[in-house]
Formats: sequence, C-alpha cells, structure tokens
Amino acid sequence: NMFWDFLSLTPESIHQVTILFSDRGTPATYRNMNGYSSHTFKWYNEKNEYFWVKYHFKTDQGIKNFTRQEADAMRSKDADHATRDLYDAIERKDFPSWTVQMQIMTPEQAKNYRFDIFDVTKVWQHSDFPPIEIGKLVLNRNPENYFAEVEQSAFNPSNLVPGIAASPDKMLQGRLFSYHDTHLHRLGTNYHLLPVNAPKNATANSYQRDGAMRTDPNGGGGPNYWPNSFNGPEPDISVKEPPIEISGYADRYPYTHPNDDFVQPGNLYHDVMTEQDREHLAGNITGHLAGAQKRIQLRQTALFFKADPDYGRRVAKGLKLDIKEVEKLAKMSHDERVKATSG
Repeated sequence: NMFWDFLSLTPESIHQVTILFSDRGTPATYRNMNGYSSHTFKWYNEKNEYFWVKYHFKTDQGIKNFTRQEADAMRSKDADHATRDLYDAIERKDFPSWTVQMQIMTPEQAKNYRFDIFDVTKVWQHSDFPPIEIGKLVLNRNPENYFAEVEQSAFNPSNLVPGIAASPDKMLQGRLFSYHDTHLHRLGTNYHLLPVNAPKNATANSYQRDGAMRTDPNGGGGPNYWPNSFNGPEPDISVKEPPIEISGYADRYPYTHPNDDFVQPGNLYHDVMTEQDREHLAGNITGHLAGAQKRIQLRQTALFFKADPDYGRRVAKGLKLDIKEVEKLAKMSHDERVKATSG
C-alpha cells in the first residue's frame, strides 16, 4: 500500500515507474544494461564557459532483459548470477565495455527548454540534444581482494575534478552531502586515504588532520590553518567553476515549472516499446499493484491512463477495475484525484 500510495501521489514518478516495471527493470546481466547519470552536471573550460550535460553509458554487449518469470526463476537458482557473470567475463578476458555519450546544452538553451533540466524525473529528448560519443568505459581487471577494493570503495558525487561541477538539481545537491556522510559512518573519517579511494595521479592537499586510522604523515609539522605564512597549501582559484546567475527571494515555493509528467512516459509506451514490451509491462504492474487497496489502484491506474489510454486500459483490465471510473479520475486535477481517492 505505502509503495503505490507514494507513487500515485507523485505523478512525476510515472516515467521511472514505467521503466522499472518494464523488462528493463530486470536486466539479464550487468554487461547487458545501459547506465545513465540521470542528474545534470556542469562542464566548464578555461575560457570560463560552461555547459549543462548528461552522461550515457551504452552497453556494447547489447541489451538483454529477463521477463518477470525468468527473473523469478534466476532469483531462486542463483541470486549472485549477475556478479558472477561479470567476474567470469573479465576473467576470460572478454572485457565488457560501454560507449560513453554526452548530451550537451548551453545555458541559453536551458532557459526556455520545455522540461526542467534539473528535474531528475525528466530526460532530454534525443531529438533535441543528440548524444555525442566521447569514448569507452572498459572493465579489464577483477578485484584482487574483495574487501580492500570493493567493500571499502567509496563513490561520492562531490568528488569532482576541475572542469566538472554539480548542477542545482535538488536530488544531486542532497547526494553531495549524504554520500560523504554515509562513508564517514561506514568506513571512518579518513576513508579518503584508503588506497582504493585515494588519488592515483595527483597529490591531494588539504588541512584535514587527525582522526582514527590516519595512514599518511598527517601534515607533518606544518600548520593546520589557512591563511598561513609557512607555504601551506592554498586554494587554486584558476580551476574554480564559472558562476551561474540567480535572482529572487530565498523562500519555500510550490514547484511551478510547466513540466508535463505524462508526455515522456507516453512516448516511451507507444513509440519505443513493442507490443510484447507493453504486454509484459502491464503484467508486471498488475502483479504488484494488485496487493494495494482498490482506491490506490484506481489513483495509480488513472496516471497510467493519462500517459496513454491503452496503458491505463491494460492495467485496469488486469486489476478488474471499472475503466469508466479510471477515465473519470484521469480527467481530474491532481488535487481532485487525491481527494476522490482518500482513505
């Protein structure tokens, strides 16, 4: 109930829900799936120019997914099959690779784009911003020690090199803090000094000192404050990111961007998916949504109907819902629909 209650009260989630409950949500292996930054990032150069970007990692092994029946069978047979498949492929030197593509948008283009480019629930249409190929990501070595190289690894979106910066994406802004905070609890205050997390080709200069498990000279006899007159590390403003313009009053506002939450999932459903894809999607959803209260089923199915009438009808049929009631809810405003389906 709670899972679908939340999703049905947040219509912006429907695109991700559609992907999750399609066969894309059960990739056959890690090698046979794409990866995406989802978030918008900022690229900048020495001319103080900046651009908004999204990362795409397209598998060179081809897409391969499980049906829900195949996923259930594999879950019972070998819950670690995906990790095992990746390890075995690398071990036999069949190195998996992904083509790295970028979508790039200028600040001027961002101002009037039809979707909020900092909304993680929206994609940039490829017809508007065609992905540009920039290289390859290749996995060519397995970890020698699982604990040292996997369990102690600490990925963090706030660890950025000059030329790459974060965007105002609110979800990304939360992750800039939360990943680091989690690593402090999981690995300790000096997790950044562990070999798997430490810089490989540069020296990290900072005034961070002390703490449990400090493994370097700890700054020696130098000062632990700045500014100082002892030749300590200094901020390098030559690599600072360009500013972005902001205006208005800092306050709490309702979200007012004229995003359409149903265009993109609708396009995915009727333009990208095959008939088999749509059949599997409806089956996957009804099998899970059937466990929720009827009022929540109706509210969620109305969202599917708004994305594409056929989408809503298939789910309604699978749940044995009155399609006229679903259509009535779909025509309501969000607030009206919530009120009509409150417990």
